[in-house]
Amino acid sequence: MSRWDDYNKRRRRGFFDVFDEIFRQMEEEMNRLLREFETMEPREFIEEAGPTRRFGPYVYGFRITIGPDGKPMIEEFGNVKKVEGKRMISEEREPLVDVFEQDDSITVIAELPGVEKDKIKLEVSDDRRKLIISASDTNRKYYKEVELPAEVDPGSAKATYKNGVLEVTLKKIKRSEKKKGYEVKIE
Repeated sequence: MSRWDDYNKRRRRGFFDVFDEIFRQMEEEMNRLLREFETMEPREFIEEAGPTRRFGPYVYGFRITIGPDGKPMIEEFGNVKKVEGKRMISEEREPLVDVFEQDDSITVIAELPGVEKDKIKLEVSDDRRKLIISASDTNRKYYKEVELPAEVDPGSAKATYKNGVLEVTLKKIKRSEKKKGYEVKIE
């Protein structure tokens, strides 16, 4: 092997090492989650829920994305949570949510399948940095408090709901105004 080939091989290996590290971290987190699920037993849910709890369905999911800092992020959703080491089951599911920030606005997209548009309630918190999504239908209940990357103007909110997907667009505000909660109507 020539000196040039050796140099190119080391250079290529250095570039791909970044990706190898990201995938190694993702693999470690996936293995941790799988080990945790292997130890779960359905009777643990029943014992923790208590005798008056309505059982099922149990919804748990996660997605893996690469954050702005280049590190993998794992986001969990559903109605099975781990709080202080104990598994808790809630009647309300936590929907899968994406937040997109543009120069002058923030868009929040949430998956809320199985509920009617008029059963969804949206509220902007008093500090204008959180969007609260709640929905309650005969079969499904959803609840999520979405942290927003900037302060927003609740009066500018526009929301649409189609095929189980809720899209909310809010304009960012530059200056502080009188802070109060605000309910958002869905078109």
